[in-house]
Amino acid sequence: MSEPEKFDLVIIGRGAAAFSGAIKASELSNGEMTIAMVGTGPIGGTCVNVGCVPSKYLLEASHAVFKPGNPRIAGVDRAKVNFSFPEVMKGLRSYVTHARETKYVRVIEGYKNVELFTGLGKFVDRKTVKVSDTNGKDIGLITGSNILIATGSRPSVPKIDGLRETGYLTSDSIWGINELPESVAIIGGGAIGLEIGQALLHFGSRVTVIEALDSLLPQTEPEIGAALKEILEREGMKFHLRARVASVTRTDRGKSLELITHKGKETIEVKEIIVATGRVPNTDYLDLGKAAVTTDSKGLIITSDKMETSAPGIYAAGDCVSKRIFLETLAAREGVIAVSNMFAENLRIDYNSTAWAVFTSPQVAGVGMTENEFSRKNGSCSCRTFSLDNLTKASIIGETEGLIKITVDPRDNRVVGMHILAPNATDIITEGAYAVRNGFTIDDIISTSHIFPSFSEGVKLAAQSFIRDMSKMSCCVE
Repeated sequence: MSEPEKFDLVIIGRGAAAFSGAIKASELSNGEMTIAMVGTGPIGGTCVNVGCVPSKYLLEASHAVFKPGNPRIAGVDRAKVNFSFPEVMKGLRSYVTHARETKYVRVIEGYKNVELFTGLGKFVDRKTVKVSDTNGKDIGLITGSNILIATGSRPSVPKIDGLRETGYLTSDSIWGINELPESVAIIGGGAIGLEIGQALLHFGSRVTVIEALDSLLPQTEPEIGAALKEILEREGMKFHLRARVASVTRTDRGKSLELITHKGKETIEVKEIIVATGRVPNTDYLDLGKAAVTTDSKGLIITSDKMETSAPGIYAAGDCVSKRIFLETLAAREGVIAVSNMFAENLRIDYNSTAWAVFTSPQVAGVGMTENEFSRKNGSCSCRTFSLDNLTKASIIGETEGLIKITVDPRDNRVVGMHILAPNATDIITEGAYAVRNGFTIDDIISTSHIFPSFSEGVKLAAQSFIRDMSKMSCCVE
């Protein structure tokens, strides 16, 4: 093999973390840093190709079909929306292609200091990466003064008897379908399963969710998981909680799943199965041992809050990193922090003030600690739950099935957590992120004017509920 090609920075991966790292390195060096970016598959990684972009497109399309037939305003009649599911999927794939080209392909073409290598990268030593094609044929060696691992993740598929032989879809492969499945079993009741499940439900599929835990969305407050489950059940979604799939077989009418539940065995039959049981990191092919990079039991790379790995000069960012929150925006932030610290800056990631979201309808969003998390760590906490049926904006549009819960440190009334179930929770949770990150108190929220009527006003009312009886308040009380 020829002599290694030398770069200032080698990035393994080409998704959100890789791109943000490459762009930041280019900015900090005024375009002088030579960068190699190594990866396979569609450029842009998970988010734009098989994650956030297609899933939110499908959800919005499904809501456009469902909501006219289920109006919340008095005097508004039900309306049937005609749609073509194949055309919806065609439009989805077209938009994904557009987003990939405009936000990734054309963007990186503008950085002449970045060279793309299509292939799998694996370590030879701490400074050297061997690039091979997907068939294992060597492409060449590259070295870097610093290396950023940003290889992302892929769907995790559980070992279920007969599953592989019967066939299934994942959050990576579902975007290729053209026909709406008449009935669907979704294995996994997390964010991915619920988002895809509600989208298909709104288009007209019969949807059953099988979840091993006894509640939905354990990362949020139990009141929110329970309320969302009730809403989805009213829309027609079925749930098997505290259940697992023992086996899967193909039948003349579709696919049969044998479930083990707390009530015993049960069999359900559907046309299609979607596996949504989480993701695993793309680290197994990297030969991390040759670079002395340490991983946890799941293969996730262990880093410091500066995104440093156990090997000097090697950093990691994105879904291949060991942490409790996995988000596209977080991956991008990690990429920036990793590269900034290569330039001797002193930036640290703050996971506690990182907001997360689930784009069901209504949406779920959270930041910071839940009541139980803070109480376990500190012994006690103070919290209030504000129901949207006390919010004027929610009543106006007929969407009062939600809540806002704020947790504060009782020693100084600092906001340590905020969790929301509301139509636009993903927009207003940023107020909670500011509060947690900057140590704001409930008084800081109360003393800040909020628009009336709006959903963001619910945050202020939730804060006021710490000091007032909400049943004795008029509108806009300060």
